[in-house]
This record gives sequence, structure tokens and C-alpha cells, in this order.
Amino acid sequence: MATSIFEQGLPRTPANHVALSPLTFIERTAQIYPDYPAVVHGDLRRDWLTTWQRCRRLASALQKHGIQPGQTVATMLPNVPPMFEAHFGIPLAGCVLNTLNIRLDAQAIAYMLEHGEAKAVLVDPEFVDVIEEAVAGLETRPLIVDVADELFEGEARRIGELEYEELLAEGDPEAPYRLPEDEWQAISLNYTSGTTGKPKGVVYHHRGAHLNAVSNILEWAMPHHPVYLWTLPMFHCNGWCFPWTIAAAAGTNVCLRRVEARKVMALLDEEGVTHFSGAPIVLNGLVNLPNEDKRDLGRPVKVTVAGAAPPASVIAGIENLGIEVTHVYGLTEVYGPVTVCAWRDAWNELPLEARARIKARQGVRGHLLEALCVADSETLEPVPKDGETIGEILMRGNNVMKGYLKDEQATETALRGGWYHTGDLAVWHPDGYIEIKDRLKDIIISGGENISTIEVEDVIYSHPAVEEAAVVARPDEKWGETPCAFIKLKAGQEDTTVQEIVAYCRERLAHFKVPRYVFFTDLPKTSTGKIQKFVLREMARKQ
Repeated sequence: MATSIFEQGLPRTPANHVALSPLTFIERTAQIYPDYPAVVHGDLRRDWLTTWQRCRRLASALQKHGIQPGQTVATMLPNVPPMFEAHFGIPLAGCVLNTLNIRLDAQAIAYMLEHGEAKAVLVDPEFVDVIEEAVAGLETRPLIVDVADELFEGEARRIGELEYEELLAEGDPEAPYRLPEDEWQAISLNYTSGTTGKPKGVVYHHRGAHLNAVSNILEWAMPHHPVYLWTLPMFHCNGWCFPWTIAAAAGTNVCLRRVEARKVMALLDEEGVTHFSGAPIVLNGLVNLPNEDKRDLGRPVKVTVAGAAPPASVIAGIENLGIEVTHVYGLTEVYGPVTVCAWRDAWNELPLEARARIKARQGVRGHLLEALCVADSETLEPVPKDGETIGEILMRGNNVMKGYLKDEQATETALRGGWYHTGDLAVWHPDGYIEIKDRLKDIIISGGENISTIEVEDVIYSHPAVEEAAVVARPDEKWGETPCAFIKLKAGQEDTTVQEIVAYCRERLAHFKVPRYVFFTDLPKTSTGKIQKFVLREMARKQ
């Protein structure tokens, strides 16, 4: 085939082709808005120029300690300013950022440090015991850096070779820094929850991080200089890429060590927060606050929610507080959220409950996800857009992971047929919006009938006495499986009976979908607020 005239004498050069990286966002913002607020943490106020200089200090100091480009630097930090700085300083050194889940035990952390070959770990005083135990079993001890925090409530104990501010003092705020030569180079390493075996190390590249950070702005129509409250863990999918997003938008990061509903509501009011994100549990906490702790925000506040399909009753409750909900959906393997329940003006005329049910959908692909479909997992044939036929959600695009670290087989399986296979089951509505019905492993098959646990949970959540609910399969000799519900009741509603819940469900569900077993208890959760259904399935089997 002859070469097109458009391929002749028109080469890629450094002048017209540059590797995409989110690291350039902070450079631009520090140059244009040097005195604008970047970070708020208690009484601490820090501007963008200072933050940029600290990130460059971190990068050069890591290099002085012999840490090479392409090597891993881990963090065991809550949502504090150094965690934000790590998202820039570590990759500016050409290194790969590994944000560890702060809720994990020493054995899991040790596995991740060894598997990811971490050369250094930044650790908050709250987690020194876990890190100390984790590194004790490693063949080679990484450089440990203690990260002090004035808002830490407890006695701080140092276990590292030096403290974070001492490390930064060794760095040069004007030192040259590294942007990737190839945008396919890794920027971060995120481990999955590992509920079915060893955690998988999901590798992100600079291109995907750049594009998903921009996508966050597009899907949310985020204005310049937003004020973003960190209710979402920065360790989770790199905070859905929002550290890079807020740098691009020249916004303010309001840090938060621990998510407590009363504190969240206070910060929304006092810091002028415009945006925040989180799992449904964050919204649930705000909805269920005592009236005396609720605030009249008096201005638009927006929240993106993901992690599970939020019950319509929770969405309705949060919007009654004056907070606008945008439902997004994604996974660790796709940098966080990549679909959005894009809103249509005509829906504004619907009653609140009807609007809430639409918002519970996972929606359509974001601007920068190349393709999204619901299809047969094996044949890859798309299912009809009838709102009834269930298939697996498949994705394709630049914001899909490089793959799983040191696991070619798992990478090949997840990306087979040119699609990323999410493992989530959904229907495709006639308007093109998808709606998750279950995880492949969570669907209940009772007497040959498929039962969506999400559908049953949505009904239970609408009961006025219910604060949280989860439904799982319980083995049954006759039916194979049958629905089993675990429910946390609201304070003051402890007199609610199992019979009341069952009767309520019978009025709203087909008979075979009604839970045969109901238990009142607290629900086990991951650090990102997801209910641990594998724990509940084991509990159900033992009941």
C-alpha cells in the first residue's frame, strides 16, 4: 500500500508530539495561580507555588537517596497533604507510586511491598505498627519515612530513617524533574481488594491518568477553582485520579484524616466546599445525621457517588439536603469512574423519587472512554437494549489499565477479545444507559430464576427503619440458592421485626425474590465503604 501524502515529510518531533502526563497540570497551575489555595488541613493553608516546590523537593530527595526511575515508592497515609504531594513528587522522580490501603493488615501490606518491590515507604504515625510488622519479614528493608501530622490524635512513634520534612529539606525546589518519555510508562500501582486470593497489582500509565483526570472535569462540568473535600480515600484508584484533576482545575484540596458524617457536614459548610466524592455510605451518614448536626449550605454542592449502586432512597435523602448527586461507575482497573449518569433536562420535571431512581443507573460512557457495551461474556455479542436482558459490562479505551503486575495470564483473561471484562452484570436500557444488576459472583440463581441482589436491596433500603442492607445467596436444598438479607436498622428502630421486613418485601417483589432469611447486624465493609459480601455469604452459609 502506497504511503499517504499525509505521512510524507510530516514526522513526529518534540515540537508536535509530547507524552501525555498529569504531572504537567501542577506545573501550569503553580505558574498561573501561584498564590491560590492548594491545600487545607486543619489550620494549615498552603498555596500552589509552595505545593509545587514541595513536590519537586520530594522528587529530588528520593533521587538523592538512590531511588531510581521505574522503582516503586509506597505510601501508607490517610488523606493528608503529603499524600497529595506524593501523587506528583514520586512520579516526578520517574518512580511509580503505590498507595497502600490503610485498612489492611501487616500480612497483606508485606505481600504488596514485596510484590511491588517498594524501595521506600512513607508512613503516617497511625500505621507505624502495621508497617513495622510488614517490613520485618521482607528480605530487603525499604527506606522508611515517617510523616508527622499535627492532627493525629495519639502518641506518635518514629520507626523510619528520617521524617518527611527532613526528607524534603534535602531536596531542591528548583531541581530538574522527569516527565515520561513514553506515556505508556507506569505512573502508579494500585492493588485490588484480593477477596478471592492474592491481591492483583493494577498498573496505571501516564496517558490513562492524564485522560481520566480530564474526564473528571468534563463529566462533572467542574469550573475553575473548585473546593474539593477529600471524603474519598486517595489510596483508592489514586483517589479516582482527583489529585491530578484538582491540580488541573487549580482547585483547593480540603484534607480529611477520617470520614465522620458530622465532620464532613461541618467542613462542607465552613470551608465553602463545592465538590466531594465517595461511596453510598458517605451519603448515608449525612442523610442519617441528627437534625441539629445538619447545615443549611445555602449554595450548590455536588457529589459523585460510586462503589455500589446507591439506593434511590439515599439519593433522594441527600438531594433533600441540597446536595446534587451524580452517579458514576468504574473499577480499579479503569482508573476509577469512567461512566456517568449524564443528566437530561427533561428529567427535572419528574418527582424526586423518580429522579432518584434514574440517578441510580450507571449511565453512559464518559467522554474519554472509547467504548462501553453490555454483552454476552463469551461471544461478545451485545445484548438487546430492552432494559431486561442481562449481560456483562465491557469497556475499551485509553483509561483501561496496562494490566496486572507480574500476572500475564490474569491480564490476558481480563482483556480478552479486545475488551476489559468488568465482571459486573447489567441491562442496557433503550436510551443507551446501563444499569448494574449484580456482580457475576453475586447473582442469586433460585430454582432456575436469576435474582438481582441490587433489586432486592433497593426495596429493603426504602423501608423507613433501614439504614443499611445487603442481600446474598444462601445455599438451599430445594431451590439451590435463596436470598438472605443482612440489615442494619436506624437508631430508634430496633423494635422492627423480621416479619415486618418480609411483609414489606412481599408487597413490592415477586414471591421468589423475597428474602427467606433476614438478620439484623452491622455490615462488614472495606475501607472504601463497599460491603464485603464474601463475608456475608460465609455468614449466611453458617446460619
